[in-house]
Amino acid sequence: MNTENLKTTAKAPGYRILVVDDNQDSATTLTMLLKLKGNEVHTRYGGRTGLEAAENLHPQVVILDIGMPGMDGYETCRHIRQQPWGKDTVIVALTGYGREEDKRKTQEAGFDGHLIKPVDLASLTQLLDTLFSRERTD
Repeated sequence: MNTENLKTTAKAPGYRILVVDDNQDSATTLTMLLKLKGNEVHTRYGGRTGLEAAENLHPQVVILDIGMPGMDGYETCRHIRQQPWGKDTVIVALTGYGREEDKRKTQEAGFDGHLIKPVDLASLTQLLDTLFSRERTD
């Protein structure tokens, strides 16, 4: 039996992910791609509904847009971090804001990572794997 084929075809364990983005097309596309990678993915289209879903789902990963009306991604992230279940949640900003100042603001708000739209799925997957492997060694 050729074990190399097993390595390439076996699905990696998936994450429980919540995607929060007011751009429904973008959120739906990302959700479909993440599901194809074997993840359990839930989608919401605003900060408040995202926060409510996170409270119920306790996702391992939250992918948050920043520039949303009402409750923006910064505020949503801060609220998640205040919850006992949210302290260990991996939160990644996925945004069109890419200046150094924007990256600093996401870090200050409690994000673990900052990716710029349009995201490359391989980059997102690599970031999540890196964040989770770092979490296990801390």
